[in-house]
Amino acid sequence: MRVIVTRPARDAASWVNGMNAAGLDAVALPLIAVASVEDQEPLREAWGRISSYTAVMFVSGNAVEHFFVEKPASNPVFTAPTAIKSRAWATGPGTVQALMRAGVPAASIDAPVPGTGQFDSEALWDVVGTGVKTGQRFLIVRGQDGADTSASTGAGRDWFARQLQQAGAEVDLVAAYQRCLPAFGPREQSLAREAAVDGTIWLFSSSQAIANLSALLPAQSWARARAVATHTRIAAAAKRAGFGVVCESRPTLADAVASIESMR
Repeated sequence: MRVIVTRPARDAASWVNGMNAAGLDAVALPLIAVASVEDQEPLREAWGRISSYTAVMFVSGNAVEHFFVEKPASNPVFTAPTAIKSRAWATGPGTVQALMRAGVPAASIDAPVPGTGQFDSEALWDVVGTGVKTGQRFLIVRGQDGADTSASTGAGRDWFARQLQQAGAEVDLVAAYQRCLPAFGPREQSLAREAAVDGTIWLFSSSQAIANLSALLPAQSWARARAVATHTRIAAAAKRAGFGVVCESRPTLADAVASIESMR
């Protein structure tokens, strides 16, 4: 059974390796390209006021990596938690790992418990929401679509920002990276068109990946295509795009493999 892993190239490799080890025939077809934002000044400004934030929420590992590129060497936040109390918030284990690679101690990170199996804004809010108080200030580090600095943060990120605001907190947002259409040459087009009709399973972990696929192959019918989506919102996007069969899975490798196996 062939599986198309649609995560950005840097993230896709480990998923492909894990699925191949589980006996699947997984191949990467990245549907989101990740690049630095053109204007780095907002990132530098955010680092300049970092100690004013009760916590900084990172929406993904890419947000962590691109944000920490601008970290001043002399800034002790996160790496000296006894001096500066700002917390780092992560929506899932991949983001936690990126934070730790950046030097953030595990004791300074709040994230959903891995055993819960759901890694999104709602799961993070269940962990941190009761501690939010009026007057506190928070930063959300996100991505943006292309060079559009006015792009939405995404449904989950918007929801999280609203929860903070409704609790009386102040919320700032900064784009650390941009999501772009990937390179999509003849090989990628051929693979995608075959996978639309031959029973391949598409693994989607982002609604943006589905939107990009539709933009890259606007005339393609997906009525015979099958997909596994790692969130209810992503599953809804796949259905709107016309995928004939869409199953939901929790966003772990083991759960995704089990969901794919169930579609044999």
